[in-house]
Amino acid sequence: MIDSGVDGDIPELRGRVIDGPDVSGPATPGERPEPGMHGTAMASLIAGSGDTGGIVGVAPQARVLSLPLLPDQPVEDGVAAPDASREFGDDSPLARAIRYAANHGADVISMSIGAYGAHPAERQAISYALGKGVVLVAAVGNDGALDVSRRDDTSFWSFPAGYTGVVGVGAVNAELLPAPFSSDNLSVLVSAPGVDVPVAVPGGGHQSAEGTSAAAALVAGVAALVKAEHPDLPPAMVARALSGGVRAAPTTGYDDKVGFGVVDAAAALVQADRLATLGRTARTPPDRHFGQGPLSAAPTPPGPDPVRLWVFVGAVLVGLVIFGAAVMVLTRKAEEKSARERSGPA
Repeated sequence: MIDSGVDGDIPELRGRVIDGPDVSGPATPGERPEPGMHGTAMASLIAGSGDTGGIVGVAPQARVLSLPLLPDQPVEDGVAAPDASREFGDDSPLARAIRYAANHGADVISMSIGAYGAHPAERQAISYALGKGVVLVAAVGNDGALDVSRRDDTSFWSFPAGYTGVVGVGAVNAELLPAPFSSDNLSVLVSAPGVDVPVAVPGGGHQSAEGTSAAAALVAGVAALVKAEHPDLPPAMVARALSGGVRAAPTTGYDDKVGFGVVDAAAALVQADRLATLGRTARTPPDRHFGQGPLSAAPTPPGPDPVRLWVFVGAVLVGLVIFGAAVMVLTRKAEEKSARERSGPA
């Protein structure tokens, strides 16, 4: 999880958190920040164990690799903007964090963060992680109700949610209706609850979170369940399982506020089972080509064309007849000449 750091000592997360390096510095890891409220809250939604009556996460058996990237943010603020990631030229703390997670066994990367503007290093890091089979989930942002963040009736894109291959998540309320603050644009693939969501915070307390941050963490938990059942399912197929296993789907099939609908964990797992089966049956056996039929016999080399053969034979016969006639004529002329010479004067 790339966020503000996680308190692994709270009851819900005890024994489930692996502390990664602080990647927020321009070149080298800096001092480890104190466990963040925002990061701890998001981690509890993903992997909370429910111990001592606490928060139960979507994937309570999951382990969390915590990669601190941001200054801490109150959970009420939702998406925390990693502005520093835009200050290092070709380098990017977020790109380093993504590569670190991909290289250290992460199945899912949860990013309840966002900033305006794409970064080449981040795009490359995301492609790298996708190539290693890692699912990336990100919050789309909380600027849906801000006029300064809209143009042509749509919200500005936030990154990393806007990068190709990332599962962008919007927020809905308890009635599964779009949250007014949730950014609306085509980076939204699916949605999840993001209003008054109970979370754990450092020190063992509890609060309510509001924002697409919480929604993204919940979807990341579902993605973790899918990868636990089907570890070889490619990220694109996991995204398809998430978008196919939804409730409250828009009547139009897709809406840029909630995407394809609100993710339903059980339905997403059913979709993943189906997609995994399709992947297995789609493989072509070594003795088959282009489907399941038996190998056909090799084609017989084509023989001579009958029409051309008869034309050729006919031409040869005509040539022989003409040649024979010419020989006969010449022979007769030669005989007649010889006869005249014999019958001449003595």
